[in-house]
Amino acid sequence: MKQIPASLLTLTAGIVITLVSLWYGNNHGLLPVQASAEAPLVDGLFDVMVVIATALFIIVEGTIVYFVIRYRRRKGDDSDGVPLEGNLELEAFWTAIPAIIVIGLGIYSVDVYRDMGGLSVGAHAMHSSMMGQSHATLLAEAPSPVNSDVSPLLADGSEAGSSDQGTAEYGFGAAPDVNGQAADVQVNITGLQYAWLFNYPDGGMITGELHIPANKDVQLNIEAQDVIHSFWVPAFRLKQDAIPGKPTQLRFVATRPGTYDVVCAELCGSYHGSMRTQVIVHTEEEFSQWVDENRIAQGPESVGAIAAAPSTPVASPSDVSLPIDTSAMSKADYLAPYGEELGISPDHLPHHS
Repeated sequence: MKQIPASLLTLTAGIVITLVSLWYGNNHGLLPVQASAEAPLVDGLFDVMVVIATALFIIVEGTIVYFVIRYRRRKGDDSDGVPLEGNLELEAFWTAIPAIIVIGLGIYSVDVYRDMGGLSVGAHAMHSSMMGQSHATLLAEAPSPVNSDVSPLLADGSEAGSSDQGTAEYGFGAAPDVNGQAADVQVNITGLQYAWLFNYPDGGMITGELHIPANKDVQLNIEAQDVIHSFWVPAFRLKQDAIPGKPTQLRFVATRPGTYDVVCAELCGSYHGSMRTQVIVHTEEEFSQWVDENRIAQGPESVGAIAAAPSTPVASPSDVSLPIDTSAMSKADYLAPYGEELGISPDHLPHHS
């Protein structure tokens, strides 16, 4: 029986390994759902690395298994092995291939980093005349962004710059296609043991979870109050350290409405594992409604508005022009128009006077 040429076996093995690696690299299912415009860029690089890693794993481990079986010690064979002193061509080959792979991945990763805005923050900071000013001073002196019809928190991008541009030396800034333009939404984030605080400077709100609109350019101005923290949203494929005394920045576009985990990815103390919160991505209409509701709830007049009933109720909460007599009203009668407006059954209202 004629033996199959080694070159044909090598070619066949190479084709099979390539096909298996390409398939697994694009079907590994190791990453969460993509929820930002930056996620496909990171996933593309990750998929390439998985393809390469899979091919190398099959080649290396396959070769080891083949040699263990093919050249195992036979029963009764006590002779020495073949005296090999090295192979210059082989050593040059297995040195050159990894070098080419590493250089290629390095160039690819820098390109992804640039497209995500990773180079714009440091470059802008080096050329900014405001580098000596503090983070708080710049926030106080910066003009408010122009309002849009989506929400008072959404700027129309007509003014270049932002309330925090020029202060952050580290992080992800504007992508090259929007570099120099103001972000649609800005949120100041403070990391402390063991929570994240989100401050909306243009809405006067402070929350414990991040709310942003979908398909809008969002800029997060991040700082730490005590130790180093790391703001990480796996679904966005974005992570940025919060460094005491060093403002950092994270700029992105969320593309998928939903609720996603926010994790601190830097060991920050005993309860580091519980330093978690959520980012809620709304549609533009939902975000505008959320802003309006929370601006009222957190406004200075909110305590009186929520806790105190009007001295003279109205026939309908939506019609303030119809005052009615309250002299002989029971609590149920007094609350009836409000319960009706809220969809509350009269049976659930108090009936004693």
